Amino acid sequence: MATTQTASPTIAELREFAGFTAAEQRYIRRSLDIGLGRCDAFRVWGRDPGENAAIRSQYVAYRELAALRQSLPVESGFDSIEGFLGKLTRVAAFDLAQERIDCFSAFRFLYERLVSAAARPWLPSAFCAAAALPQIRPERRKMLLQSLSEAAATAPRWSDRAPSFYPEYIEEAAA
Repeated sequence: MATTQTASPTIAELREFAGFTAAEQRYIRRSLDIGLGRCDAFRVWGRDPGENAAIRSQYVAYRELAALRQSLPVESGFDSIEGFLGKLTRVAAFDLAQERIDCFSAFRFLYERLVSAAARPWLPSAFCAAAALPQIRPERRKMLLQSLSEAAATAPRWSDRAPSFYPEYIEEAAA
C-alpha cells in the first residue's frame, strides 16, 4: 500500500514534467543541476560560449538559494517576509528573464525543488512580482501572469509533501 501512495504522486510529477515544453524541461533540468550542485553544468549543458555565459550568470543568481532554504518565513506572520520574498523574487526574475519558463506550473515545479516544498505558499507572490517587473518584456509579462490560475493564486492551503521526481540530464544515444 505504501508503494502505491508514493508511486501516484511521483507519476503525477512525471506527467506534469512531460507536459512542459522541451525548452522548459531542458531549463528545469539544467537549473536543478546548478541550484542543487548535482554536476558541472558547464561540462553537461554548455554547448557554446553564449550558453556558458548564461550558466555562469545562473550560478551567480543561484547563490541566494542556500539562504532562501534557511529563511522560509512562517505563513501566519509578517516577520522576515521582506528578506525572503525580495531574494526569492530576484532569483525568480532572473529565471523568467531567460525566457525558458513560460508558465507558473513550470516555475512552481522548479522552485519547489530548488528551495523546498515549504516554499509553495510563497511561489505565486514571487512569480507575480517577478513577472510584473519592467525587465520582463510586456508581451511575456502578459503571458506569464495569465498562466497563474485563480486556484493557484487563491489556494487556501498548499501541500507540504516533498517532491519525489527530480529530472536529470539524459545523454543522447549515439546513432
